[in-house]
Amino acid sequence: MTSADRIHTALRHRTVLAAAIATIGLAGAINGRADADPVGLQVVDRNTGQTLRTWGHHGRLFVAGEPGARYSLRVTNHTDGRVLLVMSVDGVNILTGETASYDQRGYVLDAYASYDASGWRKSNTEVAAFAFAPLPRSYAARTGRPGDVGVIGMAVFRERTPAPVPVPVAPAIPPSVEEGSRRAFSLFSGGAASLRAMSAPLAAPPPPSLAAPADSSVGAAIASRREEKLGTAHGAREWSVVNTTTFDRATPYPQSLQRIEYDTYANLVASGAIPPSAHAQRRPRPFPLNPDGAGFAPDPHPEPWDEP
Repeated sequence: MTSADRIHTALRHRTVLAAAIATIGLAGAINGRADADPVGLQVVDRNTGQTLRTWGHHGRLFVAGEPGARYSLRVTNHTDGRVLLVMSVDGVNILTGETASYDQRGYVLDAYASYDASGWRKSNTEVAAFAFAPLPRSYAARTGRPGDVGVIGMAVFRERTPAPVPVPVAPAIPPSVEEGSRRAFSLFSGGAASLRAMSAPLAAPPPPSLAAPADSSVGAAIASRREEKLGTAHGAREWSVVNTTTFDRATPYPQSLQRIEYDTYANLVASGAIPPSAHAQRRPRPFPLNPDGAGFAPDPHPEPWDEP
């Protein structure tokens, strides 16, 4: 068995988590890319229930978060089959806590279903809530991996469907009893051969190799970025139930990749990722109407208690 075959076989039999999902009505508008992707991804403010606005800039997507605000990742399957979602926050797999890679575990989503992933998975019944926080307090930085703080990722895999077993054509002449016995054995053998063919690895390129991170101290990595940079904390424990299932990936590489970058609103404006609001651009003016100086200052509107 070649190295590529071993990788593919391992991926096909990987155990994954299936969320105990009830289909949820979507709140807010899905961004313009949602229809083109097999699975939609949105960031939801859990305090308000509203979807965070997404800005596009040079082919990249951005959302603005507030320190301390809890959020969830809303995923919606737009296809008629199950999909596997390997999801990461700040370069960390949200289920396993590993530095994220395509070949790791993820959530299995039923056809046309929606689910809100609200935290780092701690068990089949509990998560640690996602909450925006300064970079040094992020889960990634606290576990020695601050280099990819500020990005949400999702790799989507379709499920492999077995090819139909061909039905043998009956002979044109009525067979004898002995011939019928031989045919029955032949059909059985042919079925076994077909099953072996179905279980053989698919001819597909191996997953892309991942470059090893450069050696650097955690302190130096944090110091090289702005202290006010936003990350995702390991928040309070919450009840969240999932079940375990298996998933046979159609290919060892994802059919869709999505990423959403995030930071504070001020940082995103300063970096040019999003335009400042009209209110943020306006400065107080000493002479708003450029008066000519004629006349005198009028009295203000009376307060209610000034009325006779």
